[in-house]
Amino acid sequence: MTRDDPDTATRLVEAGLRILDEDGAAGLTLRRIAARAGVSHAAPAHHFAGLPGLTAAIATRGFHMFHAELAALDRAAHPDPFDWLARIEEAYLDFAESHPDLFRLMFSAPLPDDPDLQRAVLATHRIHISACEAVTGPDRVEQILMAVWALTHGYAMLRLTAPQRRFPATVTPYRTMLALLVAPERA
Repeated sequence: MTRDDPDTATRLVEAGLRILDEDGAAGLTLRRIAARAGVSHAAPAHHFAGLPGLTAAIATRGFHMFHAELAALDRAAHPDPFDWLARIEEAYLDFAESHPDLFRLMFSAPLPDDPDLQRAVLATHRIHISACEAVTGPDRVEQILMAVWALTHGYAMLRLTAPQRRFPATVTPYRTMLALLVAPERA
């Protein structure tokens, strides 16, 4: 991304976010984003070298939003480690449900190797590492982290792919499944 006009770049990203919210990923075209941002149709290519770069910038913004929501769940406010982990993972689920098309873009779209995006992903990942480590200790954090992420992300995707059905009352609640995974004595 060129940095000669950050206002235009910001407007393009914001326009892309609004289009995602309204029409999903199918609505993301350079011309449509430019029109929504009120700039020339050449601006996205100039600022982001095309749709892949702009898509990476939108995903990066999404990860910043996601990080802010998770970071707001301050560890000091949740002295019980399992409760802190559960609240973080429930915030993950809430983010996916509140921003379904952005969430899909962040986790499913082929995105270019972008350093800003990688930093944003890593910052979010560190919150999950800290929360898992608080529950399991440092010796098992790698294994538990992957298991928790698989459970949470899988649960989020199931909710997104069948939102009209939701989960029937007989399905085990998410927090109970998380407890079975990391703190069986709480299940």
